[in-house]
Amino acid sequence: MKKLLFIAGLAGVIVLPALAQAREVTITTQLNNYRGDGAYLAIYLTDPEGMYQRTLWIAGKKSKHYKHLTDWARGSNRRRAEYDGLTGASISRNQALQITVNLDDSLIDSGYQIRVDSAVEDMNENPADIIAPLTTEGAGKPVNGNGYVHSLIYDF
Repeated sequence: MKKLLFIAGLAGVIVLPALAQAREVTITTQLNNYRGDGAYLAIYLTDPEGMYQRTLWIAGKKSKHYKHLTDWARGSNRRRAEYDGLTGASISRNQALQITVNLDDSLIDSGYQIRVDSAVEDMNENPADIIAPLTTEGAGKPVNGNGYVHSLIYDF
């Protein structure tokens, strides 16, 4: 019995640190100086095949506009459970949005990406405004956007 408990305890010591290895990641998006209302942003994670995995943050409180964050909306099916507790106000031109999330270490340097979809009411939608490969080499380096988002930087 003592030997069995010892083995179970040893297995816990070995397995638990491997399961609990997450890294705090700070993501900063800087918006361009566009004309128009506040921007809605979906910041989310995709796997190496570009398939939606997880919502990291939604900027913009009116859920009726989330359908305009097209790639994110398709991947998440706009299920409330995908973004509950992960929303804030829309972001105005020239402003920055900074969020901090915990991501499992196994996602880094394995093909995962941070993506941002953007939209502004009565203006264009920008699916995949930014696609930033999640790598240690890319940390701290700006990735330029194609729409309302000027750049995204992530740091560990």
